[in-house]
Amino acid sequence: MAGVTHVVLVEWEPQTDRSAEADALVGQHLGRVDGVESVRSGTSMSTEGLEGGFDWMLVVRFRDREALAGYLPHPEHRPVAEFIGAASARVVVFDVED
Repeated sequence: MAGVTHVVLVEWEPQTDRSAEADALVGQHLGRVDGVESVRSGTSMSTEGLEGGFDWMLVVRFRDREALAGYLPHPEHRPVAEFIGAASARVVVFDVED
């Protein structure tokens, strides 16, 4: 069985930086979801300037596709997803099987 990497890129609403709040929510909730192997989040430190307007990223590594499927409706995922949805201007999600 292959693992899955879930990548979320977020552009916050104009004139806001909600990254610290998002990092806190991620740390509080996502590690409690069965099948989550690792979680990373933060802002870019790139000097290339190729972020395309995105301010913050979340990368969650799952044990397998079933773990990803269980994560989406999981109660510990909801506060993070709802916060991102309410505070963002644009979101991109990309999942890849390792």
